[in-house]
Amino acid sequence: MPHTLELHEYGEGIGNAAAVLRNNAARAGLDAPVPSCPLWSVADLVIHQGVVHRWAAAIVEGREPRDAPSVTREAAASGDLLGWFDDGLVEVLNALGRAADDLDAWFYLADPPAPRLAWSRRMCHETTVHAIDAMTAALGRAPKVSEVWFGSRLAADGIDELLTGFLPRPRTPLRYDREVSIAVRPDDSSQSWTVSAGEEAPRTILGSHADADADAPADADLSLGGSAAGLYLALWNRGDQLTVTGDAALWDVWRARMRVG
Repeated sequence: MPHTLELHEYGEGIGNAAAVLRNNAARAGLDAPVPSCPLWSVADLVIHQGVVHRWAAAIVEGREPRDAPSVTREAAASGDLLGWFDDGLVEVLNALGRAADDLDAWFYLADPPAPRLAWSRRMCHETTVHAIDAMTAALGRAPKVSEVWFGSRLAADGIDELLTGFLPRPRTPLRYDREVSIAVRPDDSSQSWTVSAGEEAPRTILGSHADADADAPADADLSLGGSAAGLYLALWNRGDQLTVTGDAALWDVWRARMRVG
């Protein structure tokens, strides 16, 4: 799984997303529902992200992570949930900042880069996706591409992590009753991806637009296009600003099965 951003860009991405999450959580109110995570309130969203930041920091630092229920109880008892969230952000940024380039740590996605980069990348996109959730709570709807704060480079990197890291895992729920090909081609990035899926775990091939233009448009059963940011939102089930060409029923299956809560 190649990474397309540098370490400092992932750190900036985590910080920027955390600020968006925090500001929109305060704007919406902690009791507000989160439309993109139907069972959650904003407080649940903030707690989840704070738990994940602390969990990742412990792994990077070689500590045994605390169990999620105890950390959740700590958050609920803090009296200042957003301040508690800030403390977790500092913890994970410090852990990643102090980690050695040759860090030896467990990681759970397929074909990852080196652990320090892998965890930095994962926390960047984890925090970004949940900051989008906070925006949905404040707006009462999914944000438009024009309303998000990140650009095409971060979005393309996140698409790559999803398609080459999450998707090929055996537990991935995306399955079709026949072998199909799905092409993902942002129009503002040189990267493209072709996903082959059927009854087994999907496989993803990373390509370029030069490769895709030669072969995939005619061959793919489904092609997904639009801006990288729009595709990032859509593939994470946080929006529908994309173009769908080919067998649209395959996209319906994707949306039903690849839900990230």
